[in-house]
Amino acid sequence: MKIFLIIICLLYSQVQSVEPDEILADQKLENVARIIGKELRCLVCQNEDIENSNADIARDLRILVRKMLSEGKTKNEIISFIHSRYGDFVLFNPPIRFDTSFLWLLPIILLILLFYTFFRRKL
Repeated sequence: MKIFLIIICLLYSQVQSVEPDEILADQKLENVARIIGKELRCLVCQNEDIENSNADIARDLRILVRKMLSEGKTKNEIISFIHSRYGDFVLFNPPIRFDTSFLWLLPIILLILLFYTFFRRKL
């Protein structure tokens, strides 16, 4: 039974969410599309990029990215366009601004508190 589960897991791990009809003929553009897709979060699936998501909106975003690349748009233009439509949530690395500074500073603050607590107990 364990071997069967391992085989199923291995087979499932090889499945890609990108459909064959979504793949661009130009391999360079397809590679750029996959890089962009890895940087964009699926709006339905928490913490999953659009390249690996099976959600319909992720498929629509993959098609949009590939269409914009075919039209000659750059990576930054595509990401900016999608960011302007869906907000900071769609980005895995949100921009550093005043309203997002808490996201960036929280790990540092927690690390400082951890060291403070650890060394305080040692003394």
